[in-house]
Amino acid sequence: MSAFVDPPGFAEWDATLPAAFRRDPIWRTPAYRYGLWLAHLAKQDVKVLYGDRGSRNIADQLLHAVEAISSNLSEGYACATGPERARYYGYALTSTREAIDWYLKARDVLGDELFDQRYAVLERVIRILTAIIPREHGRRSRIRRKPSAGD
Repeated sequence: MSAFVDPPGFAEWDATLPAAFRRDPIWRTPAYRYGLWLAHLAKQDVKVLYGDRGSRNIADQLLHAVEAISSNLSEGYACATGPERARYYGYALTSTREAIDWYLKARDVLGDELFDQRYAVLERVIRILTAIIPREHGRRSRIRRKPSAGD
């Protein structure tokens, strides 16, 4: 499998974020970075969809689904055990698949090229999450404790 290259526009958007935010350990999670960036892009897409009277419900649902990706990853990242993290990462995966569905429904208004761009990033998030969720299920705790005298 070839390495995934950041999509056009990602590096420019990333450079606008405060350095302190990019130093947060969650920023090392590619699915989180792409989910947050997609939320930024979806806000632009929603403006286009609101211009088409029949697409306003799609716009609302799309934005809700896309914004939930990084939010669920953020919430899961803070969990102490792997199974807890896996649950929230699963919610993020569900939101990612839902976002694809809404983008597909918006394709006639947004256009094939934009759909293809968004789909490529969403597909990458799915691949990342389907790899990390099973690993997280097997992890007991992220918090390391010192062995006690009885260990």
